[in-house]
Amino acid sequence: MKLCILENDVFDPGMAPHLQRLADAFESLLRRAGADWEIEAFNTIRGEYPESFNSFDAVLLTGSRADAFSDEPWVVELRRRVMALLEQRKKIIGVCFGHQLLGVCLGAKVGRAPQGWGAGRMDYDWHAPSPGQGEAAGALSLLASHRDQVLELPAGATLLASSDFCPVAAFSVDDHVLSVQAHPEMDEIVLGNLIKKRRTLLGEDKYAAGMQSLQDPHDGVEVARMMVAFVEA
Repeated sequence: MKLCILENDVFDPGMAPHLQRLADAFESLLRRAGADWEIEAFNTIRGEYPESFNSFDAVLLTGSRADAFSDEPWVVELRRRVMALLEQRKKIIGVCFGHQLLGVCLGAKVGRAPQGWGAGRMDYDWHAPSPGQGEAAGALSLLASHRDQVLELPAGATLLASSDFCPVAAFSVDDHVLSVQAHPEMDEIVLGNLIKKRRTLLGEDKYAAGMQSLQDPHDGVEVARMMVAFVEA
């Protein structure tokens, strides 16, 4: 199997000295979940794309500090390419910004969450199995940091997960789209540094609650297993 990771941000080494680039976190997570694949990464902000997606079995869209509905040229170009991949029914995984961008490309409403920023360990109810899974996962906890959300389920999509804070937390489309709002690839170091960086934006109450929530374990590897099953199905 061969996976293309489209990195949608420029990695700040100060956020996580143990990582060299954004794709490293995903590769490490997927390896822990059993993925024995060839993995290549391309940075979309820098205009990097593979010459062809045909040699890849799946494409993974990472998070970003940008808005998925932005008119920034690199975001517009990314949406154009993702629309083409959707038309081809290429298997696509979206995470955070990638989840929101898939929502935009599938015609759903995406924008600022009325409840504002969310950051830290969050609990989600999993209602349906993801493609390649035999049964729903039940309740899972994942690390998250976002103020944008997919505000409605895309037409033809299956709702996989939700929470009070994020009603459309994960969805699938047939056997070719798997999309998750939270960050299964993050660890407590990365998210802790991000929460500290956004302390003023979050406000003291959300900052304190987010930092405290990082004391508890999360289920990122379980979601990575869903991704592996999805790609290999």
